[in-house]
Amino acid sequence: MTIAIVLGLLVLAIILFAIEIFTVDVITIFILIVLCLTSIITPKEAFDGFSSDFIIILAAIFVMVGALRKTGVIDTFIARLVNIKKQPPKLILFLVMMFSALTSGFMNNTTITALMLNPTIGLSKISGIAPSKILMPLAFASILGGTCTLIGTSTNVAVSGYLVAQGLPRIGMFDFLPIGLILLGVGMLYMMTLGQLLLPVNSKETLEDDYAVRSYLSEAVIADDSNLIGQKVVESDISKQGFTIVSIIRNRYNFIPTSFTKLLAGDEILIKGNVDDLLKIKDLKGVDIKADLLDLNNEETDLHLAELMVIDGSDTLKGTVESVNFRTRYGLGILAIHRKGKTIREKIGKIRLKVGDLLLVQGEKDSIDLIRSKENDFIILEDYKPNLNLKRKGVFTLLFFVLSILLGTTGIVPLSVGFLIGALLTVAFRCINPDEIYDDIDWRLLILIGGMSAFGVAMTKTGADKFVAEHIVRIFEPFGVYGLLGGFVFLTVLLTQPLSNAAAALVVLPIGLQTAHQLHLNPLTFAIGIMLSASVSMLTPFEPSCILVYGPGKYKFFDFVKVGGILTIIMMVILVMVIPYFYPFKA
Repeated sequence: MTIAIVLGLLVLAIILFAIEIFTVDVITIFILIVLCLTSIITPKEAFDGFSSDFIIILAAIFVMVGALRKTGVIDTFIARLVNIKKQPPKLILFLVMMFSALTSGFMNNTTITALMLNPTIGLSKISGIAPSKILMPLAFASILGGTCTLIGTSTNVAVSGYLVAQGLPRIGMFDFLPIGLILLGVGMLYMMTLGQLLLPVNSKETLEDDYAVRSYLSEAVIADDSNLIGQKVVESDISKQGFTIVSIIRNRYNFIPTSFTKLLAGDEILIKGNVDDLLKIKDLKGVDIKADLLDLNNEETDLHLAELMVIDGSDTLKGTVESVNFRTRYGLGILAIHRKGKTIREKIGKIRLKVGDLLLVQGEKDSIDLIRSKENDFIILEDYKPNLNLKRKGVFTLLFFVLSILLGTTGIVPLSVGFLIGALLTVAFRCINPDEIYDDIDWRLLILIGGMSAFGVAMTKTGADKFVAEHIVRIFEPFGVYGLLGGFVFLTVLLTQPLSNAAAALVVLPIGLQTAHQLHLNPLTFAIGIMLSASVSMLTPFEPSCILVYGPGKYKFFDFVKVGGILTIIMMVILVMVIPYFYPFKA
């Protein structure tokens, strides 16, 4: 019965993670509560994962990376990258990928992609390289760079912590570096050769040109004196301007109009069209763009346009546009929203923003400039203006980060203590505002990792891992040990589509370890295979780094399936062939 409960919770978790009705931390806490109430695990076992040293390592890294970003150190290095514009395109592509990979070996790959997005777009414009030819390689390089070190991804740290909890050896900082370098080298070679041939050649328009071809959703109100009153949707002046009316809100009731629906005074209409036409709509008598209640017709205010991309970790993801007080917080009005591949039919104020959403905003220049200091929330999609001032506090932070790595990897102090020392020095030297450190820590990820570690304990206690392992062995054992390893690699890659990488690895890991135990094989062979396979899935643009480049690169979903799918298969084959060489099946 307990096995059925655990496996049922596993299936439920996968479904809930995939459909995203609730956040991952809420789902994780729910699972822990159910496991405790059913007495499958004790409260101590449920919360032991949150006291593990790998949670401390991740939190400390978040603090130092936040300081590095805020002090402009990374901007300075990226600024040097922009100066390579006179080099051959192949060399530029190589340097962009190499810089992305090297830095993501020690920082979150999503952070690196976000920081490099603007300079890479600017570099593509001044070097003549189509953005679509360089942005996907940028994202893929940041992902593969994380396979080189223990702190390259949170998944690596989580797996290492779980192994220690199971009485297995801790994975060192550079223990799997040779495997990561092979993956990175092959991946870069692929993206510079076959990948370049498969990538689309999208145009290199300026920001203004890009506005004109992108369909945005906007919100307008029909005034009492509007000429539109009584007009049918299909014959209305708005339709003649090239707009599509996707929804009408009338008396608080939201409905999709037919061609013969008549417009009435007070209707709030959600319209979709390109930006050039959108900015002209105010010329229609009795039609006002709401723009998050910003007065667009105020001629006394010098208003500017900007296009913002919402990034992972943004405060705007915590609720609707209205509930996060977008206008008050940023001093900008949202003219329109673009979401790749989906038609939005809600009022702008009621929309819950997602990672990768593009916002067309209007406001004073000072407000737009202020966005540059809020790198945790948005990327401004415009020509990159590098910060060439390497701040002293940034240098200190970089030194503290390097010191943490040296202390931990040389064994002078435990790795968790080494990174805690670095984070403490970062705060003590005021390299980061103490009030900001908690904003830089991804608490949802820490809850997910700590909770899923407890779920692994539940699978072990109930024998659910043995139950699943026996079925996997029965399916893949005829193909030999390589086929068995390949089965786990494939399963992990598959689960990274609905789940986060860390969650997928922690779900499969107990099963892999139990399989190794049953067959008297080296558990590290399967642990390393599962850990790294969680980081090489590039089948779809759902990976956060890929989401960031999806819109700016003007990619289609199938572009990732085609280019990333082939690369993912290559990475899987390499893992199955190479891991047993460094971690033999028989320890």
